[in-house]
Amino acid sequence: MNCLTTAWTLHAAELRGWLRHRVGDTALVDDLLQDLFLKALRQDKRFCDLHNARAWLFEVARNLLADHLRMAHHMVAVPDDLMAPADDTDTIDHLTTCLPRVLSELSIEDREAITLCDLQGMAQADFARTRGLSLSAAKSRIQRARVRLRAQMSQACQVRMDEGGRVSDFVPRR
Repeated sequence: MNCLTTAWTLHAAELRGWLRHRVGDTALVDDLLQDLFLKALRQDKRFCDLHNARAWLFEVARNLLADHLRMAHHMVAVPDDLMAPADDTDTIDHLTTCLPRVLSELSIEDREAITLCDLQGMAQADFARTRGLSLSAAKSRIQRARVRLRAQMSQACQVRMDEGGRVSDFVPRR
């Protein structure tokens, strides 16, 4: 008996059980086992040189299964009457109308910091220089202004943020 026949006789039942546990379809298990046997057969004399034939057979079986699962994407038909996702432009439009009102309710210093740095894109270093502040003081002022803006937006427009800090929902203010 050659080494492939011996290894196959010893491990085929275990391989079959391992594959059946993962796919459940006996016809697919038979196909995968046949592919595995052909791969081992193609190794020819190199198969006999393997230190651990069982480990090789299981590794190739795992790779064959992964290849099959990768190729067998199940497609789900999408019904024609499926609703389209809500258009976010309404939400954004309502939120942009809420922002100026909330900004007007902030202190002059907070409004100035938010407007110049966040809305107009002024660098924090430039903001510090024009206001006669150190860079760290300017950064602190801007950060505190953002915190107060967020709190005011949460209160006045019922803005809710997701864990990433993005607006997830809000109720427009009348």
